[in-house]
Amino acid sequence: MTARLTESASLPRVVLGPMPTTRRMTTVDAAHVHAPLATIFELARDVERWPEHLAHYRFVRFTSRDGHGGGIVEMSANRPFGPLGWPTFWRSEMETILPGRTTADAGGTVAPAIRFRHIGGITTGMDVVWEFAERGAGTDVRIVHVWDGPRWPIIGAFAARAVIGPVFVHGIASRTLAGLGRAAERIAAEESSR
Repeated sequence: MTARLTESASLPRVVLGPMPTTRRMTTVDAAHVHAPLATIFELARDVERWPEHLAHYRFVRFTSRDGHGGGIVEMSANRPFGPLGWPTFWRSEMETILPGRTTADAGGTVAPAIRFRHIGGITTGMDVVWEFAERGAGTDVRIVHVWDGPRWPIIGAFAARAVIGPVFVHGIASRTLAGLGRAAERIAAEESSR
């Protein structure tokens, strides 16, 4: 059964705030993408089109939108293990922080970012940020996941640090960053050859 998309006006702007700093598990994936910040940022924030660029993604769909590039999004990806793919699913709140946006409460220009907070699936409670910084003719992209682990007595934090973070989260995030990076570089090469 497919969830019904809520109209933009009915969902207030998703604002997730700064990343938590006291979580038990942290995974970081980073890459330098040889493409302008605007190119990789647009690919990353257009989450519904990720399956067009990423073979390991099964689907991505908004169930509601906030009218500012965010909302509630459902995602499913396969974590490859040799020839087999382990299906994963999560539901997240998503916030888009546009390049060059200024806010009075932040005291100036805010760095572009895409924030997620998992609200469904085994990784409920996980916070994620995609960070973008221009460097030379390209862009440094960093994906940070932080989490306390599943609410399993005794083994939850261990499972997050020993298996879920390094095997599943890193396994999917590293492929996602590499695939979107290649797509951005291809687009940038096509635009420069025109």
